[in-house]
Amino acid sequence: MDAIDKKLLKLLQTDSKSTTKELSTKLNLSVTAVYERIKKLEKDGTIKKYVALVDRNKIQKSYVVFCHIKLIQHTRDFIAEFENAILKLDEVLECFHVSGDYDYILKICVRDMEEYREFMVTKLTSIKHIGSTHSSFMIGEVKNTTVFNIS
Repeated sequence: MDAIDKKLLKLLQTDSKSTTKELSTKLNLSVTAVYERIKKLEKDGTIKKYVALVDRNKIQKSYVVFCHIKLIQHTRDFIAEFENAILKLDEVLECFHVSGDYDYILKICVRDMEEYREFMVTKLTSIKHIGSTHSSFMIGEVKNTTVFNIS
C-alpha cells in the first residue's frame, strides 16, 4: 500500500459515494487508475464493504448503553454459545471480547430506559453462562468516527 492508496482510503472513508472522477481529481490520477486501485483494495479485503451511517436520533435509537458482561467460566463452549447468542441480538451494535474485570463489552442502542429494561429481562439475561452484568449509559457523545488515520 503506497501513499496514494492511503489517501484514497481516507477519501473513501470520508465519503464513499464520491465518484471515481471526483477521486481522480483529488488524487491527480486517471479515472481508470483510481478504479483499479479501488478494485485492488476491495479484492485484497482492505475495503470490506460500503455502508450508510444512520443518525440514531432519527430512528429513535438514541439511548446508548455500554454493558459489561462477565461469564461464569471461560470454557471454549461457553464463549462460543455466548458469542453466537449475541450475534442474534439486533440491539447489540458492537461486541468486544476484552481483558480485565469483565469478559465482554456490548454497545447497545435502544429507544429509552424502558426498552433497555425489556431487552435485559427478555433477551440478554436469557443467554446462558452470564455471571454478571454492569451497564453504563451514554451522557453525551464526544467523538464518533469511522475514519482510520492510515500512516
